[in-house]
Amino acid sequence: MIMDNTKDHIDLRTYVFLDSLQLQMASYLSTVSKGYLPVGGQTCCIVEIAPGIEINTLTDVALKATNVTPGMQIVERAFGMLEVHSDNQGDTRMAGEAILKSIGKTENDRLKPRILTSQLIKNVEDHHAQLINRTRWGMMLLRGDTLFVLEVEPAGYAYYAANEAEKSANINIIDVRGFGKFGRIYIGGNEADVLECKMTVEKRLAEISGK
Repeated sequence: MIMDNTKDHIDLRTYVFLDSLQLQMASYLSTVSKGYLPVGGQTCCIVEIAPGIEINTLTDVALKATNVTPGMQIVERAFGMLEVHSDNQGDTRMAGEAILKSIGKTENDRLKPRILTSQLIKNVEDHHAQLINRTRWGMMLLRGDTLFVLEVEPAGYAYYAANEAEKSANINIIDVRGFGKFGRIYIGGNEADVLECKMTVEKRLAEISGK
């Protein structure tokens, strides 16, 4: 367990619960994860803290508290991120609560997401799509698609944003980058669906409580 004098030095950046991983989102996480892969319909909890090295201790706390499986653990000098998932919503919530208790924080101590960029690019040109597809881990962006790019801080909220986007409309998740200083999502599809998901994602992020 974390010693009391360490609690004061841990900042809770992201804390978010995904009640049902959408199919594309689960597949995307499975593509980039180096841990145990989630599947659609599972619940997951995402925690991001600073300093990053302390995420190792929090992974230990979560796994010993309840029956969850770790999908991603990212350890950087500044920030650390952990994703755990389970078929059982209660187990996932309990793992998150155990982490919060161990660092002496509540859900309201997390940082509110702040949108830095929200771009909508209509009728994407061939070579622009090819540039994005070279570095993407999700679906392909095609000529004529509408592209939605969102940049958010803290980075961990990018996973929540992408999952909410998939819930809201018939879109394609091109890429999600949910660790580091800033998080980014790239969403593609027809104009009406992408516009709908853009409005939904911005609304859902604004509803998250925190500091």
